[in-house]
Amino acid sequence: MIDYQSHFKSAIEALHAEKRYRVFADLERIAGEFPSAIWRHDGQAERITVWCSNDYLGMGQNEKVVDALTAAGRSMGTGAGGTRNISGTNHPLVELERELADLHGKEAALVFTSGFVSNEASISTIARLLPDCLILSDELNHASMIEGVRKAGGKKQIFRHNDVAHLEELLAAAEPNRAKLIVFESVYSMDGDVAPIAQICALAERYNAMTYIDEVHAVGMYGARGGGISERDGVAHRLDVIEGTLAKAFGVLGGYIAGSRDVIDAVRSYAPGFIFTTALPPALAAAATASIRHLKASGLEREGQQRQAARTKQVLSSADLPVMPSDTHIVPILVGDAELCKQASDRLLTRHGIYIQPINYPTVPRGTERLRVTPTPLHGDVLIDTLRDALVETFQAVGIPFATERRNLPQAPAQATPLLVSKAGG
Repeated sequence: MIDYQSHFKSAIEALHAEKRYRVFADLERIAGEFPSAIWRHDGQAERITVWCSNDYLGMGQNEKVVDALTAAGRSMGTGAGGTRNISGTNHPLVELERELADLHGKEAALVFTSGFVSNEASISTIARLLPDCLILSDELNHASMIEGVRKAGGKKQIFRHNDVAHLEELLAAAEPNRAKLIVFESVYSMDGDVAPIAQICALAERYNAMTYIDEVHAVGMYGARGGGISERDGVAHRLDVIEGTLAKAFGVLGGYIAGSRDVIDAVRSYAPGFIFTTALPPALAAAATASIRHLKASGLEREGQQRQAARTKQVLSSADLPVMPSDTHIVPILVGDAELCKQASDRLLTRHGIYIQPINYPTVPRGTERLRVTPTPLHGDVLIDTLRDALVETFQAVGIPFATERRNLPQAPAQATPLLVSKAGG
């Protein structure tokens, strides 16, 4: 007889043994008071400050967005009522797709229930529809992109992270007439670095390859209208498919792709992850549209976020905290040990009322475990100073090396993150 439950129990015990078991904090956001939240535990309710939210601009609390959601909910109800093909194509969703196409300067857009689904379904469908397609994927791509590559079922090649010379080697070695799809991100969420988009586009044009870019950590955040790094750098028109999320800077839920009318229609018609799932509800679609329209017209949120992110980096670095280099709004603080990272996260929450989720393997390579801070425009200067003091106390209490101490330690190479489980979430 097979003891089925023992296999699941052993799998969980293995995570505990490796200090990788994840504990979810029971949080209750407070409308209008972001980044404050209520933390519920052991029959208690405590007010805390969230420092690791992907609601990068606080748009989940924006009055226009909340009003749009509640108005649509009252007038159209809660659910979509079906798949897109079976009564689920509600009018707010149609308007949302038009808004997204305009945001990226593309002919059409297609909304999915999440960013994970949009990547998995779109990459696999596009590659399967191309004859003998070779996929070239950045080694640090998100798990959703990796799943899309895997489900495509064809040949893949991995190029070193942001290494255009290596990418060109692989492109040059491929058959000239073979279909090729380059998949990469604009902002990599754990290190906060940015892809050389223009150089990748130039290679794609030279070697006749399609490009697919994931802008989930950049849409709403960069560019004059929030179109992402590709808008900021003036290269959106050179990209074949732009993928994004509605769940981070836009503060709602869902994922999407934007591109030519034919590409979007093909994915709409062939992707099982789109065809066989219930559509996004009208209230969420209306809220997302309101958020996008607001951020197209307003740069105040982006300016405030960049200002507070820069100040956070400066304040924490000045306190000798090991802030890792980042070109964007992501502020990673190196811990370098899974158990210490969890201890630090727990102490920050229980002693200081600050919530920062530990980022451990397989999201990042072993030896690079970190606390990932995401300042928003609503994290004021006083909160930043409070964070600094709490981190300093925590590093001292837990025994995590400060920046100057770390420079004197022998440096062991970080273990590479296996391709098929990399970037699996925070």
